[in-house]
Amino acid sequence: MTSALENLAGPTKPLVAEPPDEAEVLGLVRSGKARLADAGNAALSLESRFDLAYNAAHALCLAALRRQGYRARHRYIVFQVLPHTLDLGPEVWRVLDQAHSKRNLSEYEGHVDVQERLVIDTIGACQRVADALDALT
Repeated sequence: MTSALENLAGPTKPLVAEPPDEAEVLGLVRSGKARLADAGNAALSLESRFDLAYNAAHALCLAALRRQGYRARHRYIVFQVLPHTLDLGPEVWRVLDQAHSKRNLSEYEGHVDVQERLVIDTIGACQRVADALDALT
């Protein structure tokens, strides 16, 4: 039986099969956890905390995908496959997908409108990802 991740992998599909690299996964987890910790620093600007939380989430979600033997062609896919990489539902990946959309507006259009609620929610969703990764080891 073909897995959901296998169905998403191929020459024109959003995932590429690539053998897992333990050193890469460990580096992504380390980086993600460091950024997640920094995102909780209330002394930083809201925009900085958002950047840290979003990038922490991306690193951790990418680590989960790489553990499964895949690489993403597009940044957003690492969030959307969370049900298949870490058994996390829409309450997590939708928050991270929303953060991705805000990040793109900021990054590509210069539209920075980050609300504290999104930062808090992104940190919470990212923590769920970190906890799910920890449970695997």
